[in-house]
Amino acid sequence: MIVHTGQHYDINMSDVFFSEMDIPRPDYHLNVSGLAHGAMTGQMMSRIEEVLMTEKPDCVLVYGDTNSTLAGALAAVKLHIPVAHVEAGLRSFNMEMPEEVNRILTDRISSMLYCPTQNAVDNLRLEGFVNFPAEIVMTGDVMYDAALYYREKATALNTLERLNLSPSNYYLCTFHRAENTDNVDNLKQIVSALNELSESSMVIVPIHPRTKSVLDKEKIRVAFRVIEPVGYFDMINLIRHSKLVLTDSGGLQKEAFFFQRPCVTMRDQTEWVELVSGGFNKLSGANARQILDAVKSFDSVQISDSELLYGSGDASQKIVEHLIAKGRFVPKK
Repeated sequence: MIVHTGQHYDINMSDVFFSEMDIPRPDYHLNVSGLAHGAMTGQMMSRIEEVLMTEKPDCVLVYGDTNSTLAGALAAVKLHIPVAHVEAGLRSFNMEMPEEVNRILTDRISSMLYCPTQNAVDNLRLEGFVNFPAEIVMTGDVMYDAALYYREKATALNTLERLNLSPSNYYLCTFHRAENTDNVDNLKQIVSALNELSESSMVIVPIHPRTKSVLDKEKIRVAFRVIEPVGYFDMINLIRHSKLVLTDSGGLQKEAFFFQRPCVTMRDQTEWVELVSGGFNKLSGANARQILDAVKSFDSVQISDSELLYGSGDASQKIVEHLIAKGRFVPKK
């Protein structure tokens, strides 16, 4: 049973994923969006609690580190329903990030912790989770499963032709984290770097609604190409054929690696530390000169995904098998 909180409510950031990826429509849509963190999380908890009291599930499965993740976990644990956290154990060690707070609290109240990497497992052990009533399971990353499963289907969209782009002739960039959009100085530094990059190469930015709103409000001039948010298949194609990816997104850092693209992360920390230590990703912070230097450092660098940092593409299967073994899920005949 799928519960959609409504946190990502834009058609291009929600509906398109269900239709493209053949995901069943949500059984419940809670329509909670556009609120401050506390109000959003509180309303989600209240409405999720109503669903759980009606449906009485055996387990609540939450993913990632959003407000929806924490709200679902809190609502479930207060009703004594076991919580399974997919993408457990990640740490950026920056408590100013709302995502870091969400993931730490969700881990602490979960019964099953499904870790995408060995670093995630190690983080939980160092924090003493072996002493808590929770199981730590190394599964690999379900995002890698998705990338492998959907990459061929994505080619049918002819994304580059529709957007009039040439392969390996553009930089792909996204930025939407609160640390960058809520800090005007950071935002201006990022835009300055992208503007300079666009003087010699195409820079394309699928714009997040929050980012667009701040750019408009602050009247920040952009010289790069801005497009509306795109679906998962279009994003796969844009990543695969880009020269390099610049982002402050956690997921896009991994997807760049999945499709052998170098990545510059416009943050001071990342939860995907193995990408940095492996030389696949460089942290630049929100500093124009450091961003440009990081991009230049990847000139002529070839990225290989031969290292199986995120499992073998069977993380989803491992999670389902573990849930069945623990009696948390009985598949339909």
